[in-house]
Amino acid sequence: MIAEIKLLSPYRHHQKTLQNPIHCVGIGLHSGQKVHLSLKPAAVGTGVVFRRTDVTDKNNEIPALYTHVSDTRLNSCISNEEGVSVSTIEHLMAALAGFGITNVIVEVDAPEVPVMDGSAEDYVTLIRCAGIVPQNAPLKAIKILKEVSVTDDKGVSVSLSPAEFGLSIDFMIDFPQSKAIGRQEYSITLSERTFADSVAYARTFGFAQEVEMLQSMGLARGGSLDNAVVVDGDCVLNKEGLRSENEFVVHKTLDAIGDLYQLGMPIIGRFSGIKSGHAHTNQLLRRLIADKTAYEIVDLDAYEESLLSRKYKTA
Repeated sequence: MIAEIKLLSPYRHHQKTLQNPIHCVGIGLHSGQKVHLSLKPAAVGTGVVFRRTDVTDKNNEIPALYTHVSDTRLNSCISNEEGVSVSTIEHLMAALAGFGITNVIVEVDAPEVPVMDGSAEDYVTLIRCAGIVPQNAPLKAIKILKEVSVTDDKGVSVSLSPAEFGLSIDFMIDFPQSKAIGRQEYSITLSERTFADSVAYARTFGFAQEVEMLQSMGLARGGSLDNAVVVDGDCVLNKEGLRSENEFVVHKTLDAIGDLYQLGMPIIGRFSGIKSGHAHTNQLLRRLIADKTAYEIVDLDAYEESLLSRKYKTA
């Protein structure tokens, strides 16, 4: 057993980037603009960085970190110190998290990431087509040491609590005003396989009666039945229906995965979301990092070797 543990040690957990650049074109969900997007390989330690190629007179790069989140109205929008922003990054961020891509440059020529079909499936395809390569650098993670939570007086809550391995997610939604949604619960442990097979397909959703209000706020201008599930009362308006009975809560799980990856590294812990959204998850990350006793940064190789060693000694 000791020999096996030593064999597992050298850089099993690498930082990762893409093997090749890859491109796509789509429509911004909220802006309605045509957007060209490119995913490009990046050096060790770069992180996920968005670059606005249409901005040439000021700093056009924005790290995809929770500290740069500037708007959480129905999406996650990040901005830099000069006010350059990119919105609706959560679906792409979720796909990067699912595949463990730590270093990548995301170029867009508009202020929003394309929504594609409203899910993360197209981004999964892009990443697989580009290829994934490990880099000669160990991967660090943030390990949750004690529970941290955010709640409000409307029954909304989010929390992160300790776990031994990986990131597990529990999510619950409740829309009593619509039988098409109702109360749904979903749980998953994040991995490349579980994300691609069980999460990526779920589309964003909204209510028909809210469309006019959202568009007056400058939102949902590119929304359609081709890139969102639209609910009218107790009915789903999309002719093809739902991709699964619980597509609504699975999509909220997808959003949470993308927002949590704005920590800049994977999480070892358990996330719970109850009727929560982008703003609550961002508040949770800020509260977590503000409490230095709630987490530690670990080298994943060393952490797992230590964990296996302890289990072997107590067996």
